[in-house]
Amino acid sequence: MPLLNDPSHKDMINILKEIAKEVGKPSAILVISAHWETQIPTVTSARAPELIYDYYGFPEESYQIQYPCAGSPELAHDILNSLQKHGIDATQDEHRGFDHGLFVPLKIMYPNADIPCVQLSLAKSLDAELHIQIGAALQTLDWDNLLVIGSGFSFHNMKAFFSKDSNQADVKNIEFDDWLTATMEDKNVSEEHRKQALIDWSSAPSARFCHPREEHLIPLHVCYGAANKASDHTYKAKILNKQASMFTWRC
Repeated sequence: MPLLNDPSHKDMINILKEIAKEVGKPSAILVISAHWETQIPTVTSARAPELIYDYYGFPEESYQIQYPCAGSPELAHDILNSLQKHGIDATQDEHRGFDHGLFVPLKIMYPNADIPCVQLSLAKSLDAELHIQIGAALQTLDWDNLLVIGSGFSFHNMKAFFSKDSNQADVKNIEFDDWLTATMEDKNVSEEHRKQALIDWSSAPSARFCHPREEHLIPLHVCYGAANKASDHTYKAKILNKQASMFTWRC
């Protein structure tokens, strides 16, 4: 979603700015992006990654966006060690750049681009349980003031975004979003129950309508795995006339 000045994204922009203000300036940022899938989890380890304009059909200025943040081979090394110590087959890539799942939200949140960043891929299997385990492995990272961002969307049916007949789509959108919010917020359920609900996410109301393919949902599983608790705060936004939710934790 590269158009930072699109009026339909104003809620999202304001929310991202609010989150950045509440979080403060981290020492480094790890982004799990919906836009990078590899056979096994892979972490960027370049010191100065280039940007990947991994979208098409947008105005020319969308391909001129700059976000010259540094990478962090040191953080990448620690992430890789944490994953491997927990039995997760993983690797690093010293050539891969940053896709728009990283530079679009961070250009809004931290426009000075003065915080080192690392990106972690999704596994091609998109297995929900595996990605919760990846998040759990990140709990052991000994890195002070690290911000972990799952960059995706709680609703990602591209046809529904642009459908003229949106009433039924809106109902399904709200059904799944309500389920997801209840699942993430409920402090009265055990973490085993919450984890199983997220593993079985496709059984939720209208789940496969909202996510015909789950790559935009799975970054949330990584973040939940890292937090292992109910979300501390939920933000609601209207994006292309669909309700979307963002969840934050303080760990």
